[in-house]
Amino acid sequence: MQQKRNGLPARHELKYFINPAEVEALRARLRPVLNMDSHCIGGRPYVIRSLYFDDIADSAFVDKQAGDMHRDKYRIRIYKYSDKEIFLERKRKLGDLIQKSSVQITRRLCDQIVAGDPTGLQRSSNQLLQDVYVQMRTRLLRPKVIVDYAREAYLHPAEDTRITFDLSLRSGLYSSDLFNPHLPTVCPHDRNVEILEVKFNNYLPDYVAGLLHGIEAERSAVSKYILCRRFEPLDW
Repeated sequence: MQQKRNGLPARHELKYFINPAEVEALRARLRPVLNMDSHCIGGRPYVIRSLYFDDIADSAFVDKQAGDMHRDKYRIRIYKYSDKEIFLERKRKLGDLIQKSSVQITRRLCDQIVAGDPTGLQRSSNQLLQDVYVQMRTRLLRPKVIVDYAREAYLHPAEDTRITFDLSLRSGLYSSDLFNPHLPTVCPHDRNVEILEVKFNNYLPDYVAGLLHGIEAERSAVSKYILCRRFEPLDW
């Protein structure tokens, strides 16, 4: 088990809905001048699947809907439906900033957590695993929904800036069959839109802001987790 990206400093994370024509326009600006993420082999988007967790009171769902400015969200993330790299992650909202902690876990531990068994996590030297143990024991943290999409990511070294298109969002509905590439999924969008995210440390570099200038996109507090749970009969 290998620790990764644990305790990163909080970052800005701006999210937008963007239509496919604007994706093409922005892509044409970004590709000649920014590097692509190493996962984008041959310039192609890479597949991300996340299994999101929530507690017995659906606190992550409810707090997001209520606009709570301080909240946590837990997930297990994989790439291309493979168990070669599995990350347990927590995204923590701190006002206008986002902080992410992450630890790489084994397939065996992943299956154990998905099954709702936190046994042994309290003995880990990793703080995130200890925190997940507490959440599973005291708040009954359990899997809620699978979220699939293809990510196309562009990088700029100043302020560790990342611009990403999250394409073809799909919801796995009520399944927690994380490694099944044939899992039935549905689109949670009512509109023909994709998701644009702009992430940076302290400020957005002028050069990158110039590349984004004039692109039509709708700023939103969009949450892929919330979108992908829209089919559930949640009564609040």
